[in-house]
Amino acid sequence: MAVGERGEVWLVVGLGNPGPSYAGHRHNIGYLVVDELADRMGAPFRAHKSGRADVVEGRLAAPGTDGPRVVLMRARTYMNETGGPVSALAKFYKVPPERIVAVHDELDLPFDSMRVKLGGGDNGHNGLRSMRASLGTGDFHRVRIGVGRPPGRQDVADFLLTNYSGAEGKAIPLQVVTAADAVESLVSDGLERTQSRFNS
Repeated sequence: MAVGERGEVWLVVGLGNPGPSYAGHRHNIGYLVVDELADRMGAPFRAHKSGRADVVEGRLAAPGTDGPRVVLMRARTYMNETGGPVSALAKFYKVPPERIVAVHDELDLPFDSMRVKLGGGDNGHNGLRSMRASLGTGDFHRVRIGVGRPPGRQDVADFLLTNYSGAEGKAIPLQVVTAADAVESLVSDGLERTQSRFNS
């Protein structure tokens, strides 16, 4: 089925940890991006009947156009247990791995950079590792949002589970909008065109 065909459904997974205490952490950038996409779709997140995720269903398109069908998802589990809810929703909505998009933080990209790709390893990311284990494959799309490496000898987990610095925080809104644009491009125009636009 071609990209953007009316019948296909995409599952866009914002990776993060639930609850207000985690909301501003570097590890939760995926949640911010799917929140932005939900705003664009004009719909609030609602509990899915599986009980393990909040979802928004609709079309991701400019006003007046008929874009691809999309399910936005935030798991209600912690990051390292994300795979179970993702697999359950993929089965419920009949979404194959190649139409799943994981939006996540990436240590190996500098802050304020982004890359889009299909497949690859998990690079120590617990959410990606859990998704790969539950789906039985790593061949899903990723929108990788750079957070950079921790300074000095700071522990990686401590770094990811802290808020952005003041200067970084000012750049986050634009970063979130750009990543949301990349998701829209991916589901509408395909991987190659999206990479040429956003993997600069």
